[in-house]
Amino acid sequence: MLRAIAGLYRPEHALITCAGERWTDTAANVFLPPHNRRVGYVFQSYALFPHLTALGNVEAALTHRPRGQREARARELLALMHLDGLETRKPGALSGGEQQRVALARALAREPRVLLLDEPLSAVDRRTRRQLRGELAALRSAVPIPIVLVTHDLDEAIALADRLIVMDRGEILQVDDHVPDKQH
Repeated sequence: MLRAIAGLYRPEHALITCAGERWTDTAANVFLPPHNRRVGYVFQSYALFPHLTALGNVEAALTHRPRGQREARARELLALMHLDGLETRKPGALSGGEQQRVALARALAREPRVLLLDEPLSAVDRRTRRQLRGELAALRSAVPIPIVLVTHDLDEAIALADRLIVMDRGEILQVDDHVPDKQH
């Protein structure tokens, strides 16, 4: 589903819209290329550039901004993700939680119309997962765009989602509007 929204997968039958714009409409033969979709995508593996610093990873997503504005904006996004002081570290020198925050900052750097998160907390330990869950909840309130989060963790879904969709092999089994549980 995330790959279809991002335009990385072209489904046989689908209608995908964002902010009133048709991105995919197989019935009308419409398919907006991925680079025209303004999607922020955080992959399960984070997909950070290992040779770049945290700052460099975020700056790499700011090519739509004038060169002179990129570093300042990258620093703002790293600060938003509580990464002040880690700008010069490469991914290999960051913890799993820090890498996840860099990936989120990079995804937000594109000024996306939708943020896609693929199992964002699966690669971190329990304590870091709880902390990041709180940060994602805060981010959800601070960023006025839809966030699509894929998870196999029901507690995570309950804590973060305002709409839960249960799927199996691409088929929707259940949809439920939900108010996130602030105690998770």
